[in-house]
Amino acid sequence: MNETDSSAGGFRIGWEEWVGLPSLGLPALRAKIDTGARTSALHAFDIEAFGPASAPKVRFAIHPIPGRDDVSIPCSASIIDRREVTSSNGESEWRYVIESQIVLGGHRWPIEITLTDRSQLTYRMLLGRQALRDDMIITPSQRFCQPQLNYDVYHSAAVKAAAPTRALRIAVLSREEGNYSTRRLVEEGEKRGHVVEVIDTTRCYMAINKLAPEVHYDGKRLARYDAIIPRIGASITPYGTAVIRQFETIGTYCVNPSDGITASRDKLHAHQILARHKIGMPATAFAASPKDTSNLIGLVGSAPLIVKLLESTQGKGVVLAETRKAAESVIDAFRGLKANFLVQQFVKEANGEDIRCLVIGGKVVASMKRSAAEGDFRSNLHRGGIAASVRITKAERETAVRAARAFRLNMAGVDLLRSEDGPKVLEVNSSPGFEGIEKASRKNIAALLYDDIEKRVRPTPARRRTGAAQVATDRPAP
Repeated sequence: MNETDSSAGGFRIGWEEWVGLPSLGLPALRAKIDTGARTSALHAFDIEAFGPASAPKVRFAIHPIPGRDDVSIPCSASIIDRREVTSSNGESEWRYVIESQIVLGGHRWPIEITLTDRSQLTYRMLLGRQALRDDMIITPSQRFCQPQLNYDVYHSAAVKAAAPTRALRIAVLSREEGNYSTRRLVEEGEKRGHVVEVIDTTRCYMAINKLAPEVHYDGKRLARYDAIIPRIGASITPYGTAVIRQFETIGTYCVNPSDGITASRDKLHAHQILARHKIGMPATAFAASPKDTSNLIGLVGSAPLIVKLLESTQGKGVVLAETRKAAESVIDAFRGLKANFLVQQFVKEANGEDIRCLVIGGKVVASMKRSAAEGDFRSNLHRGGIAASVRITKAERETAVRAARAFRLNMAGVDLLRSEDGPKVLEVNSSPGFEGIEKASRKNIAALLYDDIEKRVRPTPARRRTGAAQVATDRPAP
């Protein structure tokens, strides 16, 4: 019989033991067994309720290692109750109550836990009477009757691998709540147990200061979010990216960074970034003076040519000039409107087709071929183009991944042309639509995005301390 077991078939515990709360992503905690307390308590911080009233959740964070405030584990759980609890010093407070599996030695069972912000205490957890099993034998004069753990797990990749998929609070920045892509993000997120809120970007306003930067919405300060999914329309790019920068300042994970979105929206800047990273693209030229029109056309070759507004979207502001004279006329017209534009080589062998590669987390997760409607050279689905599934080549896959990486975009729609000398990038879209590619590829794009978000918000291994500090905090007490 194991020496930790009693002759009556129970198991012995001391006044202090190592426990794990695997459903919260806390594999090792030192807990004090407190028979004077009725309920168990977890000492947490940043405790915040979220979600609908019909299914409320709470999120919080734990510093599992005493003295190591740099080690923080984010947690979330469903709220099962809210109770008034009186502590040993006679103070009363209302606390959220959650349920979690506890592991002690080789034993595992569910317990109720109250959450309280008392991080100054030595023990991160108190185990109250309600959590004690009938087959336990408490030995008040001893400690660590059950096998000891240690804090090493928080310094290894195991802490990330063992982290459960917790409920996240996610904001979708979009002015179109009924848009297909926005609806899919909400549906898929809620299916996975997350709380997804659609926020009109233009209704956000910001408090900018060095101590507590905030984002406000509809008269209230927005809560902390685990992740932001930007769906910023081209017409509000400057303000939309300012809002994203504010979330970045706060420390919120944003699927696409503000600078990547800004660069991708400016066609000239985007092509300069592609050129810097030596990524194939159609020959492109830009000039400000009308005196340089002839030279500008000469830089990209002979007609036919493409003349494109710098901030064009969905095929709007893109003109095919069949002859040199037609190109000069279009350029003069754009200059008369004081519009910024560029001139680009027309890739004839593409035959009015392009490839959309959807990149998420540095991988091409889906692709489709878009064919232009009869009589048009633009293959955009918004212009009547037709989408179909397509098998892409290794070179096309690598080009799409490199293009997304050049803009630091975790989600991007990379549009490629198939040319005689390899794939050429037409555009990198930082807010790609889901409808066409989900239907063409028959893949759940929203789910693939959430897979990536869930991985990125998992805790990362903490750095080890050296010398006496590590001995004091990282090792179990004798």
